[in-house]
Amino acid sequence: MAVDMSMNVLIVDDYKTMLRILRNLLRQLNFVNIEDATDGTMALNVLRQTDIGLIISDWNMEPMTGIQLLREVRSDDNLKHIPFVMITAESKTENVIAAKEAGVSNYIVKPFNAETLKTKLTSVLGEF
Repeated sequence: MAVDMSMNVLIVDDYKTMLRILRNLLRQLNFVNIEDATDGTMALNVLRQTDIGLIISDWNMEPMTGIQLLREVRSDDNLKHIPFVMITAESKTENVIAAKEAGVSNYIVKPFNAETLKTKLTSVLGEF
């Protein structure tokens, strides 16, 4: 099944430059509907008001971290089906394990490029 490139993608990062980089990378991959949030609480508001098909979130944010957001999403019956990709500068094994236990769909370690993002998203969404 082909990936719907018009699906809404939510990117979550408290660093505006990273949001801009992610938005540009997603556009290079032909995603057109990109929402953003600067923290987990704002992301939950977007998720509850908009039909989101994919979440890409940074791990390190305040006041709600990416892992806390992931746990909130996975515990919500209306949201738990949404693929969730975590981005982090940390490649610590315990973080990867914690993210997997919380139900992360995939994991990207910074820095990364469009090719890495496409590979990770293909593993989550299928070919596009």
